[in-house]
Amino acid sequence: MTEPYLIGYARVSKGDEQSNVAQARSLAAAGCRRIFEEAASGGRWDRPVLHEMLSQLRAGDIVVVWKLDRLTRSLKDLLHLIERIELAGAGFRSLTEAIDTTTPAGRMMMQMVGSFAEFERAMIRERTSAGLAQARAEGRIGGRRRILAEKQRAEIADSVMSGRKSAAEMARLYGVSQPTVSRIIAARRQEQEAKA
Repeated sequence: MTEPYLIGYARVSKGDEQSNVAQARSLAAAGCRRIFEEAASGGRWDRPVLHEMLSQLRAGDIVVVWKLDRLTRSLKDLLHLIERIELAGAGFRSLTEAIDTTTPAGRMMMQMVGSFAEFERAMIRERTSAGLAQARAEGRIGGRRRILAEKQRAEIADSVMSGRKSAAEMARLYGVSQPTVSRIIAARRQEQEAKA
């Protein structure tokens, strides 16, 4: 039986003072023959090196990380990534947490993690539904209230688009942010284009 091909993934946050050296050393000591190194936030999904590694996985490979949070900081994303790895016919191993999905105990551990994540999602849905039901019972409707009345939004759009006032001046006048003013103007332009 041939030895599985171990692929390491090392990550530090972008702009972090740290480097991947210690992680790469641990991954090499664990038997990784190839190590993908990345400097990006663990909360981001658009990590090119991570996606390059996932696209190159073959059946029998094992993805190895020094610690779970090097792969991602989100439990939901962790489960999604492990599912992607398993779909490729590969396994997953975390050195620090001693999780190995190529073993029955490791698979059981990941199923337990998945069960806790599903329980947490169900609890959040339940609390949200209860909160919305309570708000409706009290005559309130969910969602953020609009800070500005339609007349005020029209005044902002007209003043800025005509050049009478700047976006910054109108933002200060109505106590809103400049991005809010930009959105009001963009919405007004869309309305005008739709009518034209």
